[in-house]
Amino acid sequence: MAVQQNKKSPSKRGMHRAHDFLGKPATAVEPSTGETHLRHHISPSGTYRGKQVLKIKD
Repeated sequence: MAVQQNKKSPSKRGMHRAHDFLGKPATAVEPSTGETHLRHHISPSGTYRGKQVLKIKD
C-alpha cells in the first residue's frame, strides 16, 4: 500500500481541489444573428457585438 512521504498542507490540498466545482463556461447571444458563443469571442458566423469582423467562406 502506498504511503505519502510528506504531509500535504491545507493550502496545497485546497489547490488540488480547486477545479472540482467549476461551472459551465459563460455564453452570450449575438444580438444581430441570435447565435450563442463564448463571451468575449466572435460568433461562428464571424460577428462580434453586432458587427461583422471576420469573413467566412461559404
